[in-house]
Amino acid sequence: MHLDPLAILTAFGLIFLAELPDKTMFASLAMGTRMRPLYVWYGTSTAFLVHVAIAVGAGSLIGLLPDWIVKLISALLFAFGAFMLLRGGGGDEEDEAGSRTVTGFWPVYSTAFMAVFISEWGDLTQITTANLAATNGTWSTAIGAAAALMSVSALALLAGRFIAKRVPLKTVQRIGGLCMAGLAIWSLTEIFV
Repeated sequence: MHLDPLAILTAFGLIFLAELPDKTMFASLAMGTRMRPLYVWYGTSTAFLVHVAIAVGAGSLIGLLPDWIVKLISALLFAFGAFMLLRGGGGDEEDEAGSRTVTGFWPVYSTAFMAVFISEWGDLTQITTANLAATNGTWSTAIGAAAALMSVSALALLAGRFIAKRVPLKTVQRIGGLCMAGLAIWSLTEIFV
C-alpha cells in the first residue's frame, strides 16, 4: 500500500470544495439542529465511508443505478425530513435537552446514515472520488475523500449547534424544515433536468 501525500491533499481539496455547497451538507446542518450532533456525525461519516469504499472500489457501479430513481428516493427522504420538522412538536418552551434524550443513538444514527447514503448515490463527490481513484491511487484518494466528507459534515454540525444555541428551537425547526423542503424540490427538479 503506497500513500501519496499529494494525492491525499488533491482528493481532500477537490472533494471538500465539491461537498461544501452540496445538499448533504445542508441536510447535516438541519439534522444537527434537531438531533444530537455527534450521533448525526457518526451516521453521516459511516455513510460517507461506505460511499468512498464503493467509489474507489467499484466506480462503475454508479452507472448501473438509474439516476432518476436515486433522485426520487432522495427527494422523498428530504420531503419526509421537512414534514417531520414542520409538523411541529412542542413550543419554544420545550427543553432542547429533553427532546434530545428521547432520540437515542440508533434512531439518530440510522436517520443520518440513510439520508446521506441514499442521497450520495451518483453525486458529484462520488463520481469525482471514482475518477481520482483511477488516476491517483485507491488508498490515497480514499483517505483524502473520506477526510474531506467527514470534515464538511462536522463543519455543518458545528454551525447547526451554534445556530441552535442562539435561535429558538421552533424557529430552527421551521427553517430546517423549509431547507429540507427546498432540498426535496431541488432533488425532484434534478430528475427532469
